[in-house]
Amino acid sequence: MNQKHTASNFSIDPSSGVLAEARQISSPNCDPRPDPDDISLIVIHNISLPPGDFGGPWIEQLFTNCLNADAHPYFSKICQLKVSSHLFIDRAGNILQFVPLHLRAWHAGVSVHNGRENCNDFSIGIELEGTDDSAYTDQQYRKLAGVIESLVRNFPNLNWDSIVGHSDISPGRKTDPGPAFSWARLNDLKNS
Repeated sequence: MNQKHTASNFSIDPSSGVLAEARQISSPNCDPRPDPDDISLIVIHNISLPPGDFGGPWIEQLFTNCLNADAHPYFSKICQLKVSSHLFIDRAGNILQFVPLHLRAWHAGVSVHNGRENCNDFSIGIELEGTDDSAYTDQQYRKLAGVIESLVRNFPNLNWDSIVGHSDISPGRKTDPGPAFSWARLNDLKNS
């Protein structure tokens, strides 16, 4: 199966905002968008918990406000955060959805894009399991391209030029997805 065919198989239910291929895990860290028709940006992030470790239940627990502060010394610094993303793609390419796409996930924080503040209002956040300096997997790139293709098909204000890194909208505060993320590789998948 070629990559373009794989990408075209992703489907989004417009009424529920659910990506059919994603395992659904409800995060309380979301609310209505100020304008539900204004979805015009995709923000790529990275996350690993504890930093640099992959696998485990920690990211899911963070996004659902269940992270145990005693499970790791780092967790006491972040367990009180109320954060989420719409989608998360792990190292094996599995997709989890925490927030329906038509709702506002709390992923970007203080942010500005093209003069507009509060990017959470008008963006979809996609977290990749990784770090700024660890190579992302083939499966992650393929699934990310498929998800983006589906988003572009389903949201009229999105296109392949609507994609930024967290570092682009929060410079000096955030560095993800980092230098290990290959924008050229993602772009190649768009054209395959």
